[in-house]
Amino acid sequence: MILIGISGSSKCDWQLVEDETTISQFSTGGLNPIFHTEDEIFNILSNLEEVKEKAIEVIYIYSAGCGSKAFQNSVLRACSKAFPKSHHYVNHDIVASALATYEGVPSIACILGTGSNACYFDGDIVRQETPALDYVLGDEGGGSNYGKQLLKAYLYKQLPKEIDKEFTEEYNLTKETILENVYMKPYPNVYLASFMKFIEKNKANEYFQEMIRQGMSDFMNYFILPMEKYKTVKTHFTGSIAQIFEHELRSVADEKGIEVGKIIKEPINDLVRYHMNKRYKKS
Repeated sequence: MILIGISGSSKCDWQLVEDETTISQFSTGGLNPIFHTEDEIFNILSNLEEVKEKAIEVIYIYSAGCGSKAFQNSVLRACSKAFPKSHHYVNHDIVASALATYEGVPSIACILGTGSNACYFDGDIVRQETPALDYVLGDEGGGSNYGKQLLKAYLYKQLPKEIDKEFTEEYNLTKETILENVYMKPYPNVYLASFMKFIEKNKANEYFQEMIRQGMSDFMNYFILPMEKYKTVKTHFTGSIAQIFEHELRSVADEKGIEVGKIIKEPINDLVRYHMNKRYKKS
């Protein structure tokens, strides 16, 4: 049996596979080592009811926050303690995006979800030209960045009147509540990204159209255009933001000469398919 998981900060999607067939799929809390301690990750992994008493041969975990060896090792140690008889592989979620969208030829793979990231994948090696700086310094084009812009404009009283009125009526937020969630509570990136529901509902508004398109443009300028081969390969996207704002994404990409390939909201099924094809040497 093989266990495969893709994790963000708040949720990890899993599939348990045996003989090329998914026998169980479920979700747990996230494994992001930036926001979770090694003990917290171990507790999640050691309480996977769906795999108890199962003979797990290999476990693959692709998680946000695993961009460095130190963070990867934190998840790896927790996994080794929870599943001492299994082989373990831990890597960044951008690698999952690259594998899930791979079509047998070199391409660029991007994540536009709560956060954002991109890489070039030649079928063997994943290369990044630009480091992901997460929600404080980066995440251009990602939900946390859009949410941050919305809250900032709201607190500075810079929102258009009709948007400000609707936002106030829907959320009834105070400055204190916002600052507490951003600076004192766990998962501030997830809190910021939660306001994408409001932006999505009002995405036809000119104010949000400009915000969305500028975020997409910034992401492409920072993450895709620095890649030498971006004009000669397809650029694939995974994540909810890429799917929800597909029209804006394709429009901005076209303006920059970027050929958009796949757009996949949840890459877990495609990632499992990639691993099964690799394991059983399918073409």
